[in-house]
Parts: sequence; structure tokens; C-alpha cells
Amino acid sequence: MATFGIEAQDVVRIILQFCKENALQQTLQALQDECQVPLNTVDSLETFAADVSNGRWDAVLPQVAQLKLPRKKLEDLYEQVILELAELRETETAKSILRQTPTMLAMRQDQPDRYLKLDHLLARAYFDPREAYGDSTKERRRAEIAHGLSQEVTVVPPSRLMVLLGQALKWQQHQGLLPPGTQFDLFRGTAAVKADEDEAYPTQLLHTIKFGKKSHPESARFAPDGQCLASSSIDGFIEVWDFLTGKLKKDLQYQAEATFMMHEEAVLCVGWSRDSEMLASGSQDGKIKVWRVRTGQCLRRFDKAHSQGVTSVAFSRDGSHLLSASFDGTARVHGLKSGKTLKEFRGHTSFVNDAVYSADGGRVITASSDASVKVWDVKSLECLHTFKPPPPLRGGDASVNSVLLSPKNVDHVFVCNRSSSIFLMTLQGQVVRSFTSGKREGGDFVAACLSPKGDWIYCMGEDANMYCFSFQSGKLEHLMKVHDKDVIGITHHPHRNLIATFSEDCTLKLWQP
Repeated sequence: MATFGIEAQDVVRIILQFCKENALQQTLQALQDECQVPLNTVDSLETFAADVSNGRWDAVLPQVAQLKLPRKKLEDLYEQVILELAELRETETAKSILRQTPTMLAMRQDQPDRYLKLDHLLARAYFDPREAYGDSTKERRRAEIAHGLSQEVTVVPPSRLMVLLGQALKWQQHQGLLPPGTQFDLFRGTAAVKADEDEAYPTQLLHTIKFGKKSHPESARFAPDGQCLASSSIDGFIEVWDFLTGKLKKDLQYQAEATFMMHEEAVLCVGWSRDSEMLASGSQDGKIKVWRVRTGQCLRRFDKAHSQGVTSVAFSRDGSHLLSASFDGTARVHGLKSGKTLKEFRGHTSFVNDAVYSADGGRVITASSDASVKVWDVKSLECLHTFKPPPPLRGGDASVNSVLLSPKNVDHVFVCNRSSSIFLMTLQGQVVRSFTSGKREGGDFVAACLSPKGDWIYCMGEDANMYCFSFQSGKLEHLMKVHDKDVIGITHHPHRNLIATFSEDCTLKLWQP
């Protein structure tokens, strides 16, 4: 792919032009002085030269005040203006220019004879052109000055900054990176989103993303800024999708060149940092990698994060630590700066399927195949509480698939175990509410997610159905078949009514109301 070199000075000039066009004179001057990059543009070269040649100094001098010109050419210009004012007997104005402008004060220092000659001319009661111009003439001197100044200035089309930004956005729209009619937040670099969208359950398929016959997605997560969707698959690939088109994001250059973030083994989980800049991935062989999504660069590797497959990864709020869970029965905290495993939470007697930080970051909550949930103190590593959600209707214990923080109460979590119910519980283990399909067999939940405000609870059943529960009514409001084979997971967009489901049928599907 061809790349274009952009000079830093050109970028500064574009900003200077914006300042000039918006009458930001102090900013313009300060930026020129600090960067030592002159703007030196005029609206029309022909008009500028004609104004000099015809002695229209009232039009010329304000333009020259915004230009960075060689001192010699400025001296010639101001000298000519003083001579013509003397000829018109505007001696007071001429004296002000001679005695107060920085250019003429510099002439008094460096060329005292030339300066004194002008001073003497202004002191006389008459004006003699031969004494003023010598062998030349007023018209010839004007023409020479016009030619000299014209070599120092250029003409550029107006509003270059706005035009270039508009062209960039049009290109993104042409590439399908921005849908038509999208309002774009230029400062944040994201499409504006409707923040007050009423939450509604999905009823129709938006896109189906198909994976290879020998591949299927193991995990998928929307970026917290809502701009893309990351998936990981059993063949080790991690891909970033444009969910509006259902296609790979090609504005990520590495993906456009068919290069991908990847592991040697199946990637079982992915998790985003809060700023959507980094993505963590955990694989079947116990390794964790941290990526900069914009470049595809691997920032950190934890080759011995766990002794068995990594089941979940989650960044701390400040993005400095990574919490992981594993089939090895532990949850661990890893330091991104040190590249080392810093803490271990050990106590479950089977796989740890999920681990999340509490809302304040002071506790870790883990879900295990031993049918229990544990709450840990992050600093002391002490297990504060252990509890089990109610057993399934058929009896016996059920593996806990996941724990989800409630958006409506920081001290409540939704606990999804392999039963036909999902439970809202306190961190001490008390059941606050339960949401159940009432199905005794063949409909156990394998995964769950919440809408951003917590108005809807979505559970994926082993029967490949999506169960949509209303938090308000507590009832099952909608049921729909979403896949042909066993479902692996479900995830919700951070602020749109959009859900992604993924399955062993080698598809990732996007659903909307």
C-alpha cells in the first residue's frame, strides 16, 4: 500500500491558515513565532502585486503585518511607503512609521546613513523625487518591490483544514467505515451515538459473519467505545469487525493486508481496556497476550499465565492490571508494566469459568464449575464469601458459567449457572430475584449478558434459543432460535440495541430489534 510523506511544516501551515481565516490573530502570531514556520499566503497573488505596484498601501500593509518576510524586503517596502507619504506631505504619519516600526528601528541600528537620509527628507518643506529615488522612479521602485514580495508569498485554496477533514470522512464513508448520514465526533474520532436509546430486545438478524468450516468463534466482545467488535476463534485468530457492515475493519492496516493478531492455540476469551485501545486474549495453552488494536502490535505476553486454558480476561479500571480465570482452578492478576503474575486466588475445586472486578475494583468475583461463586479481597487475597446459586429444577449442583455486575446496583451480581434460571444475588449470596424459563430439560443456560442499563437479561440456552427476560416484569418476554448448533456465547453492545451471538455452527450473528 502506497504511503504519503506529510511534512510537519505543512501541517502547521494548515493550522495557521485556519487561525487566519477565523480571525485568531494572537494565536496565529504566537504559533508562527514558536514554530518558526511562516504562513505567507495571500488570497490572490495578482491582486497583491497590483496593490503594491499601484501604491495601495492601505491594502498592502495589513497583509504584510501577517507575513514573515526577509528584513531587506521589508526595509525596501517601508522606505517606499515613507517616501510616498513625504511626497503627499503626510509627514507625521511618515515619521511614525520611521520611528516606531521594528523594521525601521533595526535600520537605524544597522544602516544609520540610510535611516538619516529618510529622516532629513521628512524634515524638509519640499519633496524632490530625484533626491528620493536617484536614477530610478517611483513606479520602477514599486514594481521591484512587488516582484520581490511576490516571491515570498503563495496562494492556497481556502479552508484547507476543513476540506481535508471532509475528504477523509468521505473516504471512510466510501470504504464503509461510516454509514451514510452518520454524525461524526471529530474530536473523539468516533461516530456520535444516541445516548438515550430506549432499550429493546432483538427480533431480527442484522448480519451473519461466517467462519471457516474448521473454525468457529470462541469469544466476542464489543469495544467499550462502541466502534467495533473483536472475536477470537478456535484456530487462534483474533479479528476486529465493523458490526454495521458485518465485515472486517479494513481501516486497520494490518487486517487490510491479511495480517492478524493470533495465538498458536485456540483463543478462548478476549477483553477490552476501558479506553478501547488495548485488547487482551487468552488461549487454550494458558498464554495471555495484550495487543494495541490500532496497530496489531503485541504489547505484552504472559507465556505462563496459567497451566491450563484461560477462560476469561478483564482489565482493571486503570488498565494497569489484567485479571484472568482458568481451567487450572485459579484466578490471577498480572501486571502489564512488570509482565509478571502478581496475585493468585486459589480455592475453587474445579474450573474457574469467569472472573470479574467489582465496581470499585476492590474485590474479585469468580464463577466455577464446582457450582460456587467466590468473592475475594484484591489486596489481602482473602476469600470473603463463598455461595452457591439455587440448584436446577432437576436437582444436583450446576456449573456456574458467568457472573455479571448489575448496572442498577453495584452490590448485586447476576449469576448464570447451568440451569433454566439466572439469579440476581448479593455479594453475600442472598437471592434477590430469579428469572426462569421454567424448562426442566434441554434448555439449560450456557451464557448470559445484560443490556447496558440492565433493563433486559439475555440468556443463551443449550437448545440454541435466546431467552429475553424483562428486569421490570421479571418475565420471559421473548424467545427466539438463533443458531443451528451448540451456542458458545453472547455479548451486548455498550450503548446500542445490538447483540452478538456465536456458536459451533461457525457463525457469529448480530441481532437488533
